Amino acid sequence: QVQFVESGGGSVQAGGSLTLSCAYSGDPETTYCMGWFRKVSDKEREGVAVIWDEGRNTEGADFVKERYTFSWDIVKHTLNLRIRNVKPEDTGLYYCAAKGRWYCGLDQSQFDSWGRGTQVTVSS
Repeated sequence: QVQFVESGGGSVQAGGSLTLSCAYSGDPETTYCMGWFRKVSDKEREGVAVIWDEGRNTEGADFVKERYTFSWDIVKHTLNLRIRNVKPEDTGLYYCAAKGRWYCGLDQSQFDSWGRGTQVTVSS
């Protein structure tokens, strides 16, 4: 089972940037694909961005494209997701998640392990 320590949430002004970090423990077979997901107001949890194959590939949801940078430090077992130009609608509870091979996408139902989440609040 993968374990996570999520950090980087908090309050940020609209137009600013935030960086979410996820430190994890798990073997390569269970952490081939890593992602950040979020729960916004009364919506279902949705994918924000995923990264796979030791960071060689990333995919972001339409609402963060052009605004995100996703990096993976394999040695330190840490992920960093930076979102620029944040908006009030980015407010929500953000979760780090992991899954094994081979599929890696924004479908949350495919993920096996989940962190507890970190709250992000964007004020206008």
